[in-house]
Amino acid sequence: MIVVILVVLGLCLGSFLCASVWRLHEQTELSQKKKKTDADRAYLKDLSISKGRSMCASCKHELAAKDLVPLLSWALLRGKCRYCREPIGWLEPTVEVVTALLFVLSYALWPQALTGQGLFDFGVWLVLLTGFVALSVYDLKWFLLPDKLVLPLTLLAVVKVAVDGLVFNEGLTLIVSSLTGGLLIAGLFYGLFAISNGRWIGGGDVKLVFMLGLLAGSPPMALLVVFLSSVFGTLAALPLLIRGKANRATQIPYGPFLFFATVVVVLLGDRLIRAYEAIFIAY
Repeated sequence: MIVVILVVLGLCLGSFLCASVWRLHEQTELSQKKKKTDADRAYLKDLSISKGRSMCASCKHELAAKDLVPLLSWALLRGKCRYCREPIGWLEPTVEVVTALLFVLSYALWPQALTGQGLFDFGVWLVLLTGFVALSVYDLKWFLLPDKLVLPLTLLAVVKVAVDGLVFNEGLTLIVSSLTGGLLIAGLFYGLFAISNGRWIGGGDVKLVFMLGLLAGSPPMALLVVFLSSVFGTLAALPLLIRGKANRATQIPYGPFLFFATVVVVLLGDRLIRAYEAIFIAY
C-alpha cells in the first residue's frame, strides 16, 4: 500500500513539476521585459503557480481535468494537445515516471528505520527529491538553476540538519559535520568557478552544492558526491563526444548529475564505502 501511495504521489507531483517549471520560466522571461503591456500583466496572473489554471504551453488553452491525469492523459492523447494538436513531447511522462521511481527507490533503500527521526528525514527527503527533479528539468531545458528553487531547498536542508542535531539529539557533531561537508564542496566549486571565469562551473552550481554537501552529512560523503557526479557526467558526455555531437566547448548541464550523485550517496553511501573498504583496504 505504501508503494502504491508513493507511485501515485510521485506521478502527480511529476505532472505538477513540469507545469510549474514551465510557468516559472515564463514568469522570469516576462518579468525581465522592460515595457509590459496589459496583456503581459494579465498573462503573468495566468502563470501564477498557486492561482493559475493549467494550460497548454503551445496554444494556452485551459486544460480540463481529463487532460491532467498523469501518464494516462498523455497516452490517450498520443502525446498531443487535445485542442491544438501540437506535440506535448516525452519530457512530461518521463518526469512523472522518474519522480515516482525515485520515491519508491528511496522507500526501498532508506538507510534509517521509518520511525521518529527516520520518518521525519524521509518526509523531508521526498520534498527535496521533488525539488531535485524540478531543478533538473529547468537545467536540462534552459541551463539554469534558479534561486527561486535553490534557496528554499537549501533552507529546508538547513532546517533538517538543525532538527536532526538539536531535536533528535544527534548533537553538534552532526551539525558541524554537515556544515563542513557543505562548505568544503561549495568552496571547491567556487574555486573552479573563479579560476575558469564561469566556463567550467556555473554560478548556480556553486550555490547548489552547499545544500548537497549538507545532505551528504560529512566531508567524505560530500566529496563522494563530487566524484560520482563527475563520473556520471563523463559517462553521459563520452558517447556525444565519440559521435561528434559535442566537443570540449559544448555546454552540458551539470545539475542533474549532482542530484543523481546525491541520491546515490544518501541512499547507498555507507554501503559504497564499506564495499570499497572490503575490496581495496583488505588487501
